[in-house]
Amino acid sequence: MRIAIYSRGIENTSLQDIELLIRELTAYGVEPVIFQDFFNQFYSAINLKSEYSTFNSSADMDLSIDCMISLGGDGTLLDTVTLVKDTGIPVLGINYGRLGFLANIGKEELHDAIEALVNRKYVLDKRTLLHLDADIPLFGDTPYALNEFSLHKKDTSPMIKIHTYLNGEFLNTYWADGLIVSTPTGSTGYSLSCGGPVVFPDSASFVITAVAPHNLNIRPLIVPDNNIISFELEGRTDGFLCTLDSRREIVPKEIQLAIRKEAFGINLIRLNENNFLQTLRNKLSWGFDKRN
Repeated sequence: MRIAIYSRGIENTSLQDIELLIRELTAYGVEPVIFQDFFNQFYSAINLKSEYSTFNSSADMDLSIDCMISLGGDGTLLDTVTLVKDTGIPVLGINYGRLGFLANIGKEELHDAIEALVNRKYVLDKRTLLHLDADIPLFGDTPYALNEFSLHKKDTSPMIKIHTYLNGEFLNTYWADGLIVSTPTGSTGYSLSCGGPVVFPDSASFVITAVAPHNLNIRPLIVPDNNIISFELEGRTDGFLCTLDSRREIVPKEIQLAIRKEAFGINLIRLNENNFLQTLRNKLSWGFDKRN
């Protein structure tokens, strides 16, 4: 069994956890395959004498990898989407960040998570991705996102107009600072902070949420994910900010953009006792009386 390990980097206080992770995987006969930049950060700081396999990019990911462990927060897990691509390699997120909707397994559960991986006692959550089509090359070979696509004005420039269409039929012109199209997975992220609804991961939908709309009657809209959502931009500046998850590019206002459901998805590993309702209650503190 081969398990890839990815992280942007963690605090020195967590180095002992990394040593524990690698030692336990090795004890189970698992071969750790560690992201090279991350490996360079910690290898000389912990007591590991063996040689380990490493990887540098998505080109190194193949079907010999049984799963990938993401060590960090939700942003770190979003990075893994661009690494596993359409290989179907499942991803387990262990939270070393803050809120952790996607990486929702606490670092104190590290031992249980390893045991579940080795014995394959887990559930695979299939999450949909969205795909960006444009009339100019954008985002290289990863024009897709797990959480959301967004369009924004730049800096302190005036609000912009985003003419939006569903399957070629005019929907609305959004006068706003920006517009978000999120997947169900992304509904608990940026979209939620802008007043969007929480959507169950298997609801097969997109959520369209305006960022600071000029018209107060504008409300978030849920549409089936078999729609193609296209945009035309208008504003007083020549460039606009276009994002896929945490990646961004500056695009001209003449650009043609469209969002559709990606042909493949990503598999997130969930331990059997965890589910979406528990995550909502724990992360959003639903049902907790904090008055005392």
